[in-house]
Amino acid sequence: MAQQFTSFLRSSIRRRSSTKEASQVPVKENSARPEGRRTDVTALSYSGGHLFFEYLIVVSLRRQKPGAAYEPQITYQFPKRENLLRGQKEEEETLLKAIPLFCFPDGNNWSPLTEYTSETFSFVLTNIDGSRKFGYCRRLLPAGQGPRLPEVYCIISCLGCFGLFSKILDEVEKRRQIAVAVIYPFMQGLREAPFPAPGKTVRIKSFIPDSGTEIIELTRPLDSRFEHVDFRSLVRRLSPEQILWLFASAVLERRIIFLAEELSVLSQCIHAVAALLYPFRWEHTYIPVLPRVLIDTVCCPTPFMVGVQKRFEEEVLDRPLEEVLIVDLCDGHFVRQVGDEGTILPQKLQVGLLSLLNQHIKESQSAEQVNTSISEAFIQFFIQTVGHYPSHLKHGRSGPGAFQERAFCKAIHSKTTRKFLKTFVKTQMFSLFIQEAEKSSTTQAGYFQQKIAEYQEKKKREKS
Repeated sequence: MAQQFTSFLRSSIRRRSSTKEASQVPVKENSARPEGRRTDVTALSYSGGHLFFEYLIVVSLRRQKPGAAYEPQITYQFPKRENLLRGQKEEEETLLKAIPLFCFPDGNNWSPLTEYTSETFSFVLTNIDGSRKFGYCRRLLPAGQGPRLPEVYCIISCLGCFGLFSKILDEVEKRRQIAVAVIYPFMQGLREAPFPAPGKTVRIKSFIPDSGTEIIELTRPLDSRFEHVDFRSLVRRLSPEQILWLFASAVLERRIIFLAEELSVLSQCIHAVAALLYPFRWEHTYIPVLPRVLIDTVCCPTPFMVGVQKRFEEEVLDRPLEEVLIVDLCDGHFVRQVGDEGTILPQKLQVGLLSLLNQHIKESQSAEQVNTSISEAFIQFFIQTVGHYPSHLKHGRSGPGAFQERAFCKAIHSKTTRKFLKTFVKTQMFSLFIQEAEKSSTTQAGYFQQKIAEYQEKKKREKS
């Protein structure tokens, strides 16, 4: 099973890599994106009406024969799909082969336990066209007597909303400690309920033996940019300077490896770094929790952002790594650097970002306040560097517009900012962002465009 999926992953990376090399502006691999695909990673703001999830998967540890090592296997799947077309069936089979590896990425050195602290983490599966599915996992020790093995309840969804699914997994775990049979009526009710719009609440009725019928309320954050991220996980483990250097590496689409022992830390911190890129989106290999059997992924010559458990650090360092940034989230330091991370961002803007980060980290704030303040700081960075892009989109009477890249870069007076822009405009995230803008005959009315308008209005008032 692991070998089959490893081959699939490597072939998909090769296809994405060859597509990128085939074009100076690497947009080919995503040219057939599903309708409605957004270019920003945090604005996964699907409208209400979507199904909450595609599957609930239970992954347990089993032995193929006595004395052999335990291997993760799917022991339950809800719902079971029927009447699929051939292509759909192949896609589903590939998905189902991948899930056990990500639910138990630590390898197969397991033995029965009497105590185990539940873990909540997530993983991402990226299709060749760039579309993504999220896996939300709760690894727990079932109720019982004596040594027993942990199992994972994994919810597969195309919707990015970690906080909401974490609450759903709380309900799943509560029911699992009573009886397995209590879980599935709850999940059926959830599947029949529409996914709420931002700021809205959906109520699920669920019967629990000895407790009666309960009403579970599930509310999406009003600001959908933050429903899949908690920046506190990042600022607790890295200094403001390290966060800036990490951001700089991500902006230039470099290879980044995160190390941490806890699966939750890996997934939370990588999602946080990706969210710093708003209004842009990380378009390359993105594996918040990398299974041990896929560690060779770190040898990939194309950009990637992956998380590896710290126990496998030596295995990573033994690989022939090209230029890469390795971030140790346990000890809060960089294991390996390219060397120029501190000079990538324009110096003046870097100083401003650093000041804002120091200010917000020192203050005692709620998760919502931290998310808002840090997000706004990085949005301001992009406004000051690329916020003038609408002025350099020329639309004719019909057909798509044309972006005037040279004039766009020359419009910036600062030499250091102009130097940064000349590199940034060649990234895939910027190319796809502009490609979407070129398709629209009018300026998109998104959050980023709103912040650009506010910034420009403020500048006008300061001049008058």
